[in-house]
Amino acid sequence: MKKILKYLFKELILFLIGGAAYYMTEILYRGYSHYSMFILGGLCFIIIGELNEVYSWDMAFISQMFLSSIIVTTLEFIAGCIVNLWLNLHVWDYSHMPYNLLGQICLPFTVIWFFFSIIPIVLDDWIRYLFFNEQKPKYKIF
Repeated sequence: MKKILKYLFKELILFLIGGAAYYMTEILYRGYSHYSMFILGGLCFIIIGELNEVYSWDMAFISQMFLSSIIVTTLEFIAGCIVNLWLNLHVWDYSHMPYNLLGQICLPFTVIWFFFSIIPIVLDDWIRYLFFNEQKPKYKIF
């Protein structure tokens, strides 16, 4: 039971850090955000952080970046379908962007997430190492 609580505490902390970072990034970029972006950011951060847990440290960093951009894009599409199309909250609209899908995701932002994913990958790894006594980060670029 103690092990489960420790795991849930760690995941909650990572979720809150990821959610706050995503939310603040939106505020810096757009000048505003929505609480759903906090939830989305927390989920993205946790899932991106699990890449090293599932695939090991031997995975190339560039592959982690690629998978992270796919993770964020997929979760943004799901979130967009819920908050924008189903609930009509109009949190974002990419319909003016090239190569968009239902105005919820677009290729240019997938590319941006590829490069931006460096931050959550490294941040998660170091948080796990410094605060949760997990393996020290080591990266293989290709």
